[in-house]
Amino acid sequence: MKTIKTSNPKGMRDLITSKMILREYILDIMKGTFEKYGFGPISTPAMENIETLNGKYGDEGDRLIFKVLKSGNFFSEYDSEEDQLNYKKIATKISDKALRYDLTVPLARFVSQHRNEIIFPFKRYQIQNVWRADRPQKGRFREFMQCDVDIIGSKSLFPEIELIQLVDEIFNKLSIQNVKIYINHRKVLMSMIDHMGVSDKFNDIVILIDKIDKLGIRTVEKEMRRVGVSDAGMKIFNKFRNADSISKISNIFTESDIGFEGINELIFIQKVIKEIGLQSSELVFDISLARGIDYYTGSIFEVKQNDISIGSIAGGGRYDDLTSLFGFNDVSGVGISFGIDRIFYLMDDFKLFPDDIGSSTDVLFLNLGLEESVHVLKMIKKMRNLGIASELYPNMDKVKKQMSYADRKGIKFVAIVGEDEIKCNKISLKNMNTGEQYMHSFNDFLKDLQK
Repeated sequence: MKTIKTSNPKGMRDLITSKMILREYILDIMKGTFEKYGFGPISTPAMENIETLNGKYGDEGDRLIFKVLKSGNFFSEYDSEEDQLNYKKIATKISDKALRYDLTVPLARFVSQHRNEIIFPFKRYQIQNVWRADRPQKGRFREFMQCDVDIIGSKSLFPEIELIQLVDEIFNKLSIQNVKIYINHRKVLMSMIDHMGVSDKFNDIVILIDKIDKLGIRTVEKEMRRVGVSDAGMKIFNKFRNADSISKISNIFTESDIGFEGINELIFIQKVIKEIGLQSSELVFDISLARGIDYYTGSIFEVKQNDISIGSIAGGGRYDDLTSLFGFNDVSGVGISFGIDRIFYLMDDFKLFPDDIGSSTDVLFLNLGLEESVHVLKMIKKMRNLGIASELYPNMDKVKKQMSYADRKGIKFVAIVGEDEIKCNKISLKNMNTGEQYMHSFNDFLKDLQK
């Protein structure tokens, strides 16, 4: 059934209402795409036990966890004034819970708790707020909405391929162009660092690699030398860093090399994606991608729009042993997380939101009096039963004010039903876009709306 699309060419939406409507527009497209791919929704509590979160995001991530104070007089547990000033020592005494940092670790706990009820492979999506004890700035927030999709219980590479297609379809539907899906692999990183001769410095090197965009390559190279990377090691690193395709580094690996399996997985993913094709995104290998290395065990993803420096708009990867933290072993998973707030600001900056999402109302009926309004409510009931969004202006204000309400909400049609219209079962209609006004049979009007 077709309904009239509204538009708001004057851009007079209420600011708060606008943000809510535009955010819901993004979420509706995402939810519809998730469900088309076979994902179902779940939710998890806002608070987790602090031991559930600690140690899952690296030292920097742990510092950004929003801790929740225990109830009661926890100061009575301090041994001395010095003890009270020692944050690390007292942290576990004053806090045993925290606001969730992301949706991945809570998912692992959820899957472990409900393992006997879940059908594997388990495909879920989750849209909820998360919290970071960070300094707010453009693209970084203390509280923000995350949107995750995960496939749990399959070691196949087809889930990675499906998620890449999903990302591409969503950003294509949102009209976001020039999107690059960067991909890397933990085993390739491990092999590269081994070839560099500093395998014992894996964590240090990975942290530096992940900061190339922030610090710049010269600073990162200087820091690498400081932690022990030789000239020969730097040559190997730069060969990997400058490779714009997987094939340019594939000849480095042998069957006995730890990176052999990782590079073959990346080659397979890239080959299948090339055969299937993407709508508007590009899949790009990037050795400097090292996000989430504390829990990603295989492929790693990061999605960016390259016309604006807002950071990643989505990211994720393969985690083979996350649920083992909760006693559920040998369960592999892969997922992608979308940054709704960053996507919203990106679309707002590029003016990508359609004009026809300013209002959910197709037709506004003016309030001309008690008797007329009762008659109008019967009409509105028929229209709503047919799936046509319509409403009666609640107050008997001046017509000019009621018209202004319709204009500001971007409602296309205003219906006027007075004594004359009631007598002949007609309505007077005004098209708010063209200014045209005419009288119409109510039944014919309903037929036009459903075409």
